[in-house]
Amino acid sequence: MAKKGKRFKSSFEKVDRDKKYAVEDAVKLVTETANAKFDESIDVSIRLGVDPKQSDQQVRGSIALPHGLGKEVRVLVFAKGPKENEAKEAGADFVGSDEFVEKIKGGWLDFDKVIATPDMMATVAKVAKVLGPRGLMPNPKVGTVTMNLKDAVSGEKKGKLAYRVEKAGIVHASIGRKSMGADKLKDNFVTLMAALQKAKPASSKGVYMKGATLSSTMGPGVGLDISSVQQAIK
Repeated sequence: MAKKGKRFKSSFEKVDRDKKYAVEDAVKLVTETANAKFDESIDVSIRLGVDPKQSDQQVRGSIALPHGLGKEVRVLVFAKGPKENEAKEAGADFVGSDEFVEKIKGGWLDFDKVIATPDMMATVAKVAKVLGPRGLMPNPKVGTVTMNLKDAVSGEKKGKLAYRVEKAGIVHASIGRKSMGADKLKDNFVTLMAALQKAKPASSKGVYMKGATLSSTMGPGVGLDISSVQQAIK
């Protein structure tokens, strides 16, 4: 325990909590301070100048990250008939209908993403109370309710990232794993921030990107200089 505590203390000492870092410096620092014995997730929290309670100020969407998420993504598809074969050929891990509803009701959750054809949504709705709180409910706004299963499954397997603003006006997202390296993580980060900028609601007034923090699973948060972020996504 002493070694573990010393390692984490050392990581926190490397970060100036009062400083706002340039994008490249922040990504390097986060990877350097990710000292756990497992491949830590690299996460970002972005505070936006929106009021999520207003229907016209929702920020939500999905993007394909240039370097994926650094982990295997298990995809469950609800489909029938020819669409079932299309999903399997595209690389879906699980494909079916009612049998998976029953498995989920029984506590099975060995998947990371759920895709459904529009005609299957009444079936998926039976487990909405399980999938919804976990952010797994298929939604046409992020491309997970679709007849184009080939592209949808392929996108999710490669590391498609779905994002949405929460009640406090914050977007939380993972941009990959430490093992991917600082350069790839920076590319993923810039891609996400550019998508958020593009998704700015017309009704959002004043400062839109108010703050951002990068961190690893077990490491300290590293504050970002928003002007550096803006420069990076131009």
